Amino acid sequence: MLFLFCVGGLTGVLSFLYLQTDIPDDLNEFATQQDNVYYWADGSEMARTGPVNRQEVPLDKVPEKVQWAVLAAENASFYSDSGVSPSGLMRALTRMVTGGETQGGSTITQQYVKNAYLNQEQTFSRKLTEMFMAIKLDDRMDKEEILERYLNTSWFGRGTYGIQRAAYAYYGKDVSKLNVSEGAMLASLLKGAGTFDPTLGAKNHRRAEERWKWILDRMVDIGKLSKAERAKYTKFPEPKAPPKAEGLTGQVGYLVETAKAYVASHTDISDADFDLGGYQIHTTFDKSKVNELAKSVDKMRDGLDPKSRKEDRYVRIGAASVTTDGRIAALYGGPGYLEQGFNDANASNVPAGTSFTPFVYAAALRDGVQLERDGARTPVSPTSLYDGNDKVAVRTPEGPYWDRNGQIVRGTNDGHRSWGQVTLRQSIVESINTPMMQLGMDVGLDRVRKASVDAGLLPSSFGDRVPAFSLGTATPSSIRMASAYGTFAAGGKHTPPYSVTGLTHRGERVPLEKQAATRPFSQEVAAQVNEALHGAAQSGTARTASVIGPDVAGKAGTEQDNTSSWFVGYTKEMSTAVSLSRLDPKTQELLPLDGLGGSGTGSTDGTPGTSGIGGTPGTPDPAGTTTPGAGSTYAVDIWTRYMKAVTSSS
Repeated sequence: MLFLFCVGGLTGVLSFLYLQTDIPDDLNEFATQQDNVYYWADGSEMARTGPVNRQEVPLDKVPEKVQWAVLAAENASFYSDSGVSPSGLMRALTRMVTGGETQGGSTITQQYVKNAYLNQEQTFSRKLTEMFMAIKLDDRMDKEEILERYLNTSWFGRGTYGIQRAAYAYYGKDVSKLNVSEGAMLASLLKGAGTFDPTLGAKNHRRAEERWKWILDRMVDIGKLSKAERAKYTKFPEPKAPPKAEGLTGQVGYLVETAKAYVASHTDISDADFDLGGYQIHTTFDKSKVNELAKSVDKMRDGLDPKSRKEDRYVRIGAASVTTDGRIAALYGGPGYLEQGFNDANASNVPAGTSFTPFVYAAALRDGVQLERDGARTPVSPTSLYDGNDKVAVRTPEGPYWDRNGQIVRGTNDGHRSWGQVTLRQSIVESINTPMMQLGMDVGLDRVRKASVDAGLLPSSFGDRVPAFSLGTATPSSIRMASAYGTFAAGGKHTPPYSVTGLTHRGERVPLEKQAATRPFSQEVAAQVNEALHGAAQSGTARTASVIGPDVAGKAGTEQDNTSSWFVGYTKEMSTAVSLSRLDPKTQELLPLDGLGGSGTGSTDGTPGTSGIGGTPGTPDPAGTTTPGAGSTYAVDIWTRYMKAVTSSS
């Protein structure tokens, strides 16, 4: 009796809600979509993206088998159901009772209702309204009209709404020219274009190909594709590369991409909603600094001759300026967004080399060293002495460190120079490798890793923790390196880098998550690191940067095989990182910098050269210090020329 009462009561409530649900006269704002507008830090307009790419087509222009590819993927019972999924309704009711959110199980009619009249929230009330509207819509319209509207309003990624524009965006052809294989690929995007667009990465490609196969097989299962025709489609229909938006020339495209990614990761706005437009994005980018950074890199590139010298080909440069309060003031992502879409300022494939050693130093000053297994940790200071001789064996508490080939690992100094006993500060100033390798082992590579993450590098930057780890096998982006060095400039306080200061939608402010600042290092530790990096910039391996002023601090660095070169330097207000590498376009492997610009040597400030931990030595100058080779010289020159321009204009 109680069961019948409950069922009757629930039926009454649902009937009442059904009668109260109306279908709005107006669709969602597909007809009034707007551009997204990006602004420079000074409030002036930087770029517009959009409008949303959409064009309606009648259903009879969509090949029948392409229609059925969509139906097989999303709602095979479309022509026989009442507009709702009974199983989806039961899930919604169950989740209402248990207090959970509603998800999945929508028919195409429900999806159209959600797209055209409602929103994307996964709440029970919205789901219930969607179902009732779908039932009413199914009574008012014939199935063909619903399917036509669905195909014309669904989001397919790449800023496209509707299957006609999707056909052009992915295959460069009218929808009427699509075959069933291409239709199945487009149908896979309806599950989430950001996850299934195969051009966005290897994982995406794998997911897209698996779903494409499933859709074609599903069409066979429901009798809409013969086995013989299915057998014709064994090769995945690769779509063309995403088109680059016009108007995003030069560095602007990289800036827009960076700001858009920040919005995506710090708000609840979906890609589909963002592509509808109407957003105003206020960025941190300083137009004059962006322009000056590009000019400085261009000046460096003018000295190369890629047509005549193979050593000058495939050069990649990434650079970024981050203020001590986390604002990304400028970046250089490549020769131009429309020419090279990949943003080198945010690349994570360029080893930091010896520009990483300040984090080893900071970890030691903060955490001390452990010289005996399970023994107490003891403090170190800038004047602590370490063996600076060439080819000194790396040691653990138990004895020498043996590599997998049964060889004792020995560090190598630039030019194979032996320095004798040196202080830790001197090791940073002169970029002496062997003390830093041993220091990393004494601190503990796990603690070195944590200190660098605390400073601002991403956990995903790191590889194996072996002795060479302390000499920069990590591959941080220029943005992250600038930010991490900025932590020392800020007295040990780290503010995560950000590119957007405010976001509004048609004038209404949109909440924007911002990560809180932390203090990973004491002011004393930060001051000690600053003092060493100041010494490197004033009298050490990075001394050419001293022309900017007496407050400059910084560090040059090269990777073990001389395949990357860095300079990271800062003033009290801003940190700037410049990375330089050469990337083989076919293999995507880094190439040596030796001979870059016609130089006799491409090495820099002191990365070792044997046992897989080193590079080609530089040239000692008359004063006894090491002169950086071509790669580091170019990185320092770019930094110095840029800083001269922005400091003189401020």
